[in-house]
Amino acid sequence: VGLKVAVVVGGVDMMAQAVALARKPHVVVATPGRLVDHLENTKGFSLRTIKYLILDEADRMLSMDFEEELQKVLAAVPRERNTYLFSATMTSKVAKLQRASLTRPVKVEVSSKFSTPKTLLQQYLFIPAKYKDCYLAYVLNELQGMTVLVFVATCANAQRATLLLRNLGFPALCLHGQMSQPKRLGALNKFKAGERNILVATDVASRGLDIPSVDAVLNYDIPSHGKDYIHRVGRTARAG
Repeated sequence: VGLKVAVVVGGVDMMAQAVALARKPHVVVATPGRLVDHLENTKGFSLRTIKYLILDEADRMLSMDFEEELQKVLAAVPRERNTYLFSATMTSKVAKLQRASLTRPVKVEVSSKFSTPKTLLQQYLFIPAKYKDCYLAYVLNELQGMTVLVFVATCANAQRATLLLRNLGFPALCLHGQMSQPKRLGALNKFKAGERNILVATDVASRGLDIPSVDAVLNYDIPSHGKDYIHRVGRTARAG
């Protein structure tokens, strides 16, 4: 359709992003922190002419202490604009932001409760913690040939589980927040391309990633909040 798009995220060279922004893209896809960096440091860049402001995973942004950055972004955009907030789970902070930044808002809600797709088959195993690794290998062996996303609680667990699976002969990749942006993208692209069919990840992979076909999601570590479970299992049995 001829749209020019600039991606503005942390962990990537700011100068290359500044060049992309100078070309006046139609769409800017950004993380709040890096967008504020450019607002404050990139000469000639502003948000004064934008017509649409979209906040995806709005509840996650607010729970990750992005409130200050979001306030700076809201202060930099025109009052006359269309604003859209998207989230699979609505929280009180999102409602607060909605009241503060929207005029005559319209709420479109699929379900008022946290819910999973009807096509999603959910199973669980009660096992002693010391046998978790054995059962992880067993389940992955049973799912051989499928595309599997394994969620763990910490970056250290992601590294450990990935090394364990590789030593057992499983084609596993690792994805977590302490990896550099190029390494994250490299792992994600290999997984999406089918070069490796097992991705061990923290909740950094539970939202916002476009992975077209995930056959199964394993919660090696149980998430700390129910809404995180909704987002994790939502990586499979996706709408459409």
